[in-house]
Amino acid sequence: MCLWHKISMATPTQSPGTRSFWPSWGENRLFTVLVGILVVYACVFILTAVRNNVRQHDAIGKAPETPRTISIDGTGKVTAPPTVAIVSAGVQTEGGTDIAATQRQNTDKMNALITAFKSLGIAAADVQTANYSIYPRYDYSNGKTDLTGYTVSQSLTVKVRDLTKVSTVFQKAGELGANQVSGPDFTIDDPETVKAEARDLAIANAKEKAVTLAKALGVKIVRVASFNESSGGMPPIAYDLAKSSALGIGGGGAAPAIESGTLDVVSNVSVSYEIE
Repeated sequence: MCLWHKISMATPTQSPGTRSFWPSWGENRLFTVLVGILVVYACVFILTAVRNNVRQHDAIGKAPETPRTISIDGTGKVTAPPTVAIVSAGVQTEGGTDIAATQRQNTDKMNALITAFKSLGIAAADVQTANYSIYPRYDYSNGKTDLTGYTVSQSLTVKVRDLTKVSTVFQKAGELGANQVSGPDFTIDDPETVKAEARDLAIANAKEKAVTLAKALGVKIVRVASFNESSGGMPPIAYDLAKSSALGIGGGGAAPAIESGTLDVVSNVSVSYEIE
């Protein structure tokens, strides 16, 4: 007989003037309900433990079941125009042994360069000092080491968001005596939207391949078992400034023709599908 049935049906015998330790239903209903709930939970716990032990016993000596899967690679590519050109411009001044005088010469040119860039509408936050250095120059001759002077160098990294002004930036750099110029490196300032679009294309490509393969194998795709993505990156396009005379760099010539082109953003995914 069930323990709950015993609790609810038992009628203790007691003599007048005595009180049973176990309260009756009428005396304490809440206590009786709580005991009943506790008994039910205990029964469920015991049954669950027994069932798990049986399953573990049956699994002894058997290899774990591994779901059947197929793995497919997918590729997605989005071509987009760049939104930012990154230019490096600097001035290197070789002076005598008076460091302060050499610094002033270099600083005057750099300050004029920064002012010119800002006058083109380039924000102060997009003009950043990349390097500032002072180092000595020596003459190693006749078995002696003589200090001949100091070289002061400073360079800027400039983000040009209006791509129509890139050629003007190079023109100004040449006009104002910048003798260390490189770039532009074209990139996308906020590439996440383009990367997400490339990822969607890669997933769709993998799914299309998986459906075709599953049909050929006579199986059915159930669900995605695993997913991995490796971005193909968005390498910046660097404009070749090797032919500086053609671009007017260093001589204050005409503004060079700069073409921004396009960038390819690539996403590579690997998707495993569970099949049946």
